[in-house]
Amino acid sequence: MRADFIARTGWRNARESLLAGDASFRTYFRLTGASGTAVVMDAPPPQEDVQPFVRIARHLIALGLSAPAIHAEDTANGFLLLEDLGDDTFARVLDGGGDESLLYDRATDVLATLHGAGEDALLPGLGAYAGEALIEAAMLLPEWYLPAATGRPTPPEETDRYSAAWRECLAYLPATADTLLLRDYHKDNLLWLPKRPGVKACGLLDFQDAQRGHPSYDLVSLIEDARRDVPPAIHGACLARYISETGISDPAGYKTGFALMAAQRHARIIGLFVRLLKRDGKPDYLPHLPRVWRMFERALQHEALAPLRAWVDRLLPPALRQIGAS
Repeated sequence: MRADFIARTGWRNARESLLAGDASFRTYFRLTGASGTAVVMDAPPPQEDVQPFVRIARHLIALGLSAPAIHAEDTANGFLLLEDLGDDTFARVLDGGGDESLLYDRATDVLATLHGAGEDALLPGLGAYAGEALIEAAMLLPEWYLPAATGRPTPPEETDRYSAAWRECLAYLPATADTLLLRDYHKDNLLWLPKRPGVKACGLLDFQDAQRGHPSYDLVSLIEDARRDVPPAIHGACLARYISETGISDPAGYKTGFALMAAQRHARIIGLFVRLLKRDGKPDYLPHLPRVWRMFERALQHEALAPLRAWVDRLLPPALRQIGAS
């Protein structure tokens, strides 16, 4: 069926090579032909739906950003023919000695561009990653990490106290306008396109789960990366750059939101990495847990997170934060 789609799009004689798969059912193939290269996304329904990817990609391009152009689509069968943005992920460029400050500056600029677009950055029907949705995602910590650390199920009353602590914490979140969240905005989903000007130099991938929410969330994802140590100088520079470029009138309020989003993301990832081990038999993420715990502990020091800090200190003292430590 994929071959038929490729033939219909004019790439019948192109050489096909497996480019990548990901944690979903999606698979990517590179086509190489006389006219250059392109990428085929094979996302079989009903497990996958390519329409959100198409919608968000075209929206990001309209905002002046570098998402892959959609050259052809067969949404019923889950095929897309995409612009080939190359292989230079930020992860690969950084590993090769690329200019760390420049890359993180450009990635921060993309988020400032989304913030500056205001309501125009949002699309009708986007879900809100806020309130109970944030708490539900963070439940992975008591559901998966705590039982693994203690060797026994989490008592229901402690799960309830954890949820209640989060509600107390989120009550400190200053009111602010939502922006578009790309959700997994980090080095593995960003491409370096140095021949493109300004924010277009930062190519975007894996944005099909975009939602709306607090404007700090994607910056947390970028500079508090679960799989890479971001130097404190880069961390501080990106935070200051974002605040300056967006003209945020309440920097302290924004930093409160940043701490809350950081704690939420890290709590979710700590539980997720243990779930990947226990449920899916994937231990590769465990070495990253000490890093995520360090960032979680740092976020918990913010006064807005005192209720959650008390729960974590009581249920997960330092001796129980050692899963994944070598």
